[in-house]
Amino acid sequence: MESYPFTYDSGTPFIQQAADWVADVFYELLPEAGFEVRDEQIYMAFQLEKAFADKKTIFAEAGVGTGKTLAYLLYAVCYARYTRKPAIIACADESLIEQLVKPEGDIAKLARHLDLNIDARLGKSPDQYLCLKKLDQARIHAKADENWEEIAASLPGFVYSSAPMQAFHAYGDRRNYPQLNDEQWNTINWDSFQDCFTCDRRHRCGQTLSRDHYRRSTDIIICSHDYYLEHVWTYDGRKREGQLPLLPEHSSVVFDEGHLLESAAMKAFGYKMKHATFEELITRLLQNEIRESLAVLIDDSIVQSEVMFHAFGRYNHSVAGSDRREIVLNETLLSEVRRFRDLLSAIEEELVFEGELYTLDHYQLRIVEEHMEMMQKALLLFEQSESTVICWVEDSPEGLMLSVMPGTVKELLKTQVFHLKMPVIFSSATMSVDSSFRYMADSLGVESFLSFSVDSPYAYQEQMEVLAPTWHLSEGFDGKMKEAVRLLQQTGGRALILFRTREELRLFKEHVKAEPKLVGMSFYYEGDGEISHLISAFQQEEESVLCAVSLWEGLDVPGPSLMNVIIWSLPFPPHDPVFNARRKAVTDPFNEVDMPYMLLRLRQGIGRLIRSRDDSGIVVLLGEELRTHPEVRDKVKSVLPKGVELKS
Repeated sequence: MESYPFTYDSGTPFIQQAADWVADVFYELLPEAGFEVRDEQIYMAFQLEKAFADKKTIFAEAGVGTGKTLAYLLYAVCYARYTRKPAIIACADESLIEQLVKPEGDIAKLARHLDLNIDARLGKSPDQYLCLKKLDQARIHAKADENWEEIAASLPGFVYSSAPMQAFHAYGDRRNYPQLNDEQWNTINWDSFQDCFTCDRRHRCGQTLSRDHYRRSTDIIICSHDYYLEHVWTYDGRKREGQLPLLPEHSSVVFDEGHLLESAAMKAFGYKMKHATFEELITRLLQNEIRESLAVLIDDSIVQSEVMFHAFGRYNHSVAGSDRREIVLNETLLSEVRRFRDLLSAIEEELVFEGELYTLDHYQLRIVEEHMEMMQKALLLFEQSESTVICWVEDSPEGLMLSVMPGTVKELLKTQVFHLKMPVIFSSATMSVDSSFRYMADSLGVESFLSFSVDSPYAYQEQMEVLAPTWHLSEGFDGKMKEAVRLLQQTGGRALILFRTREELRLFKEHVKAEPKLVGMSFYYEGDGEISHLISAFQQEEESVLCAVSLWEGLDVPGPSLMNVIIWSLPFPPHDPVFNARRKAVTDPFNEVDMPYMLLRLRQGIGRLIRSRDDSGIVVLLGEELRTHPEVRDKVKSVLPKGVELKS
């Protein structure tokens, strides 16, 4: 534990002393190191003082260039040392985590210029780690162009050794395999159907070792929204089963890009099921000496699982542009779900008796009971009103996969996050709707909160142009492509192209190959490699183009490498089961769901262009709705930075 970065007086409130030091940092220490004094940043720091002093939730909306990350990091580190519990910084996704901890990132800047030794460790999601079991399977079934043996040979020696480990040795991180595209990585990474509890490699696993490492952080643990919410969702169950929670007790939590938390919560509080996985799990009990009544129930549950999944496969319909097929709830389907749940309940009752007889392996029993409890939670949603469950099916190599999530997460968040007496900071450039934070607060279950909003210090009207080119709408994709080619030539690459869907990105990638005017220009596509390496290559190769679906938030590339942001389509939400459920819950879906989502995401996308006072360039909006729907055009114009007009 490092000492405070100021002389502590036990007779004065700690947060007041921390605030005085933060003021010195922004008024004196950082300006002496070449940083500019930003009134917006100092105002934000003053507002954060209230949140930490009163242990309140605060919505901190601060424009690009405010320096909001530095402000919340200073308070988080001080408060962590005061409480002797680390702060949690939860980012929207894994690429934003990398942005925060890169060598030239904000944590490194504070450490260097303030002579601070900040203990910041990464708590990455499990799917960001290699799975040794899946790697073994990949090696067995390798194709001619797949060299999994090379990856296996590169692992640390202790992975396949039984000798005691002397020290932590990080390995298996997605970032270590930039040569793999996303499809290849998904062949060997952890997924939610891996049973780590019974894995004989778990004590040599890179994911397990990394978890042991980050739990010892004294200042900051950086994770994704998904991972923090998984910690919340599994906290009680893990404690009950004698396991450590995913994250240690912490002093505060910051949700960076906090406007995305609701979507992450819906994902984290869901459950995925496959018949094959259930059958493999439940038949473990048959390996023990059990009573005949339990064995019969197990056989019946396997049969009913098949029947239930057959019903899910029958009662669904396709969703355009998505692999997810939305389930059509009817009495036939619901009755099959009830029969399956009744069998699970009967098995759980039988297991109570079996546990008292000590005929079952206790460790195996605990694993089965935990999985069954999660399945019951998920399937119970079908017993409630239709608006409280979101569900869909997808195809997988092992058969149909069912996904179930709650239709609303605010009750869970209210009781398991916001009732905790600690500072909770939502930080983003885009959280308010019509100057109010009520929309976000209500959707998240936040009843009492502080809030503020400050504009960016940048002169957008001088640094940015926003263009809405015209082309013959009848030309469709080809018309957009001509405009994109013209504008890429105009800026010599140096562009970020943001797509609404992966299908749009795939089509663009195919057309680029046949476009003679773009020959010699380098293109980097999300999915072709590890994302932070793609961003680094784009930043270093000035006349290149980065094409992405998920980089609407958080991407920070100042300088001449990014002078053109092309937004291929206005980022309206997809018509998948998640957003369809939201639409069904309101009276005006377009204005209450689609439009607010699109405008928030659009503001984020536009914000990728100007990252410093010296930046300049163009933002290009290629959405057809700007020409076909006047009300959409008016709304888009209303969220442009102050002084910036939409030009044809």
